[in-house]
Amino acid sequence: MEVILKETISSLGKAGDIVKVAPGYARNYLLPYGKAIMADPENVAQMERQRAAILERAAKELQELEALASQLDGVEVTLPARVGEEGKLYGSVTAMDIAKAVEEKGFALDKRKIQLAEPIRALGDYDVLVKLAPDLIATLKVHVVPLEEQE
Repeated sequence: MEVILKETISSLGKAGDIVKVAPGYARNYLLPYGKAIMADPENVAQMERQRAAILERAAKELQELEALASQLDGVEVTLPARVGEEGKLYGSVTAMDIAKAVEEKGFALDKRKIQLAEPIRALGDYDVLVKLAPDLIATLKVHVVPLEEQE
């Protein structure tokens, strides 16, 4: 099944591209969430007319994300956590915890953009990647400290 992408999807292509996908993927994900439209002749003609506006909007979004990435690079976040024996945490520090801490610093950040291979389970300093776009990555510095140090 062929669809026209309304937004850039890293595994498929850029906004405005006509791509061939499995019918279930299109029917269950791309079409209901407004990420694509069917590639019939009428929609293809309409997309050609709107291509300039779509490319301009995508360029503006990329410029905003690049500005956010430059602001986020080097931001340091300190997360207090309850600690047990040998510096191991009770629980873990997750992407949601990091997103809340970054939000308190004044940046709106979706937790799904934070790239953690696995939750942080020990004290220390960590470099955490934030994938804002397929080819745009910022780095946060996360300091996990014992809860007592923060009081």
